[in-house]
Parts: sequence; C-alpha cells; structure tokens
Amino acid sequence: MQLGLISDIHANLPALEAVLEDMPPVERIVCAGDIVGYNPWPAECLERVRSVASVTVQGNHDRTVETPDRYAANPMAMAGLEYARSELDEQQREWLATRPKRTTIADGEYRLVHSHPDLDRLGSYVKPRNFPEMRPYLDEHRGIVLGHTHIQHEAVIDDRLVVNPGSVGQPRDGNPDAAYAVLDPDAGTVDLHRVGYDIDSVITRVEDVGLPRRTGARLLDGS
Repeated sequence: MQLGLISDIHANLPALEAVLEDMPPVERIVCAGDIVGYNPWPAECLERVRSVASVTVQGNHDRTVETPDRYAANPMAMAGLEYARSELDEQQREWLATRPKRTTIADGEYRLVHSHPDLDRLGSYVKPRNFPEMRPYLDEHRGIVLGHTHIQHEAVIDDRLVVNPGSVGQPRDGNPDAAYAVLDPDAGTVDLHRVGYDIDSVITRVEDVGLPRRTGARLLDGS
C-alpha cells in the first residue's frame, strides 16, 4: 500500500495541482493540515483536498480562520486568515473546525498530526533536529507523520519512521518547489518528492486580491 502525504498547502492552488499531477499512483492521500492561510485560493484548495484526501487533520491556520487577530504579530499570516474567512462559506469553515487534531492512518500503525503528537503542545515546532524527541510517542506506532515547519525531512528512530512531507504551498527549506511524500507503511519507508509550479501566477494573484506582496515573493526562494 502506498500513501500520498501532503501538508501545509496554505491556499496555493497551482502548487497543490502540480503535486497531485506529479504524485505517482497511491491508494490514499492524507493531509497533515494547514489547507488555508497566506495564499489566495483558500476555498479552492479546501474543496480540492476534500475531494482527494481520505483523512485530514487540523492545522493551526485551519483552526484560527475565525480568529485571525491571534496572528496580529505576523501581518502576512493575519492577512491570509482574514482573506480565508472572507472567502470560505459557513459550511467550509465548519468542515475545517471539525477536523481532528490528530488521528491514525494505515490501520492505526502511524500517527498523523499537524504540529506535535502531544495535544498539550500543539504550537510546538518539531524541526528536523527535534525528530529524535519523538521516540516516546512511537511506542504504540510504527511512525509519525507531521507538518507545520514547512521543512521536508525524514528520519528513522529505533526502526520507526518520523516524516514531514514538507509544504505544498509555502516551503521554508530553501527549495521553492512544492513538496510532498509517498509512504509505504508496511515497509516503513518514504520517498520525498519535489515538483516545480508556476510561482509567478501566485505572485500575480496575491497582488490582485490585495494580500501582502511578501506572501508571494517569498515563494521564489523557499523561505
């Protein structure tokens, strides 16, 4: 069985479509959250994810669409959430609000979360250097899939897998190409993938709808 892993789409429809077109045949697609925020296609990305993903967990942007002022210290994030709130209808906002904060995939063998497997630490960033700290959460699972950092990385810890498929719509690892991964849960292996897309079209759309210029410009260098 092959599972497609996507995360941190952040309302970037051209990147999402490029990933779905590039992805090899998989049995299911799962999403580690943050469908909306930052970029200018929140409703379109939400509906696309709903149509292709068998499981989606809630990201921090997904759960703050109704309260964008919580990101007042980050004008780009707040602007993206305000735009998402204006573009999503009531049913779409309700769907985001009812996504689980964590779940399991592959018959319970793998934990799927957005930021951290401990619900008391949902705001924590599990960066690549912190992957070994996930070992206590692996006692009951063969692996953990998470997102949030926008940094694509995988590690094997005591024969257990921890993987971040990277960000579809706003990579922050110095590579502007959209990121995703394909997991073989039985073998405990993962293939990390990148695919280019039309970033200029995103920049143009960002400016057309009045989002901060930096939201689009940062995509050029994967920052």
